[in-house]
Amino acid sequence: MKDQKETILVSACLLGANCRYDGNNGRNEDVLALLDGYHLVPVCPEQLGGMETPRLASERRGEKTVINQSGRDVTAFFIKGAEETLRLAETFGCKKAILKERSPSCGHGMIYDGTFTGKKIPGSGITAALLEENGIEVIGESKICSLINEADN
Repeated sequence: MKDQKETILVSACLLGANCRYDGNNGRNEDVLALLDGYHLVPVCPEQLGGMETPRLASERRGEKTVINQSGRDVTAFFIKGAEETLRLAETFGCKKAILKERSPSCGHGMIYDGTFTGKKIPGSGITAALLEENGIEVIGESKICSLINEADN
């Protein structure tokens, strides 16, 4: 019998991988609960783009630029990581992605404003935007209740 589980792209930090900028993770039990109903493909766009862990915090500044806390333009790493993440999504046939909120890569709907003051603004990270442009539904980790309910049915 053919496996009917949907395959979903997931920020690796939400699954417990220590790949966040600070070397820690954002392990989320609600995301881990999806393992029973879905195939999850972990990704860290920043690592896929060639960035080290740990690394300096980065934020989007404007529509096209990502800078790190020392003021260095790291946009090229974020673009490469987004492209690699999209390639994996396409390879595995992912129609949805659960991504880490507020991240300059994975954030969806709200991101930090580029001043490193903790202020949030409407917007999406580089990866989240590229995935959406290519027809992949992006969901932040705080909004996965609908997937949990869907998996239970």
